[in-house]
Amino acid sequence: MPAVAVAAALGLVSLSACSSDQDAGHKAGQIDVIASFYPMEFLARQIGGDHVHVTGLTKPGQEPHDLELRPQQVAALEKADAVVYLKGLQPAVDTAVKQSGAKHVVDAASLTSMEKHGTEVDGHHHSTGDNHSDEDKGHEGHEGHEGHEGHGHGEEGGDDPHIWLDPVKYAEVAKGVAKTLAEADPAHRADYEKNAAALTGKLGDLDKKFADGLRNRASDTFITTHAAFGYLAERYGLTEESISGIDPESEPSAARIKNLHKLAKDHHVSTVFFETIASPATAKTLAGDLGLKTDVLDPLEGITDKSKGHDYFEVMESNLAALQKALGTK
Repeated sequence: MPAVAVAAALGLVSLSACSSDQDAGHKAGQIDVIASFYPMEFLARQIGGDHVHVTGLTKPGQEPHDLELRPQQVAALEKADAVVYLKGLQPAVDTAVKQSGAKHVVDAASLTSMEKHGTEVDGHHHSTGDNHSDEDKGHEGHEGHEGHEGHGHGEEGGDDPHIWLDPVKYAEVAKGVAKTLAEADPAHRADYEKNAAALTGKLGDLDKKFADGLRNRASDTFITTHAAFGYLAERYGLTEESISGIDPESEPSAARIKNLHKLAKDHHVSTVFFETIASPATAKTLAGDLGLKTDVLDPLEGITDKSKGHDYFEVMESNLAALQKALGTK
């Protein structure tokens, strides 16, 4: 994967609706914020508003897991007023942030509870500590599944970084980002707190939409290309079965493919989901073998012209609609 040119990171107009000022340059009085990839950029822009100049390290359409940094980007980290990143997703960023000596750094992974997920995440036996009752979380558990208490049985180590796909966890991260921006720019603390409150309110509304929209469904199981939706599955009592694990580049074993064939039949799976950035080839092959439909479930690692929406909320609403269709909601 080619390194990201700093010119692209600094000058490319983002396709996100909230990123239209990306090419406007640094305005007087703004603090410089560097964000590792789209979900962190979105938080920085929404919470920072006019007081921040946000630079993303991962350009639209690039697979964030594989990001390599150029020396100019590393130097920019050292000079930034604030850095917003997610430790455990992008090794190159983790190393650069650690070495940068940047004073105001917020690690999203430190702001909410993290878990290890494998190729299966069963949300039926998991307590997320939220305000949705067990009754809200759907139908009976899968008799054919092992009880994983919300954890997978993959071989991968390390925590699942995809916390932004759970609106409740993402809201927890937003509060921490606001605190760090306020520490970097105390004069605008009240604005950061106000913007964060508005954002967490919208995330609360999104959480309710998912909970209500997925309550009455014919099936609980969905198949995805890689294991990005474990936290979402846990939040709403679903079961995610991924073709590969946390790493979208990893190839599934023959045993895993055979297991997915059985799972699809046993649990009335109608759809195999692929995503906009990673290759859809394996998902489409599996769907073809089983006579199933395919659709997009976007892990929101970046916004491109192929995304079904212009920002986080639009794409998440699209994901909800796709899940409702695939799971047979009433």
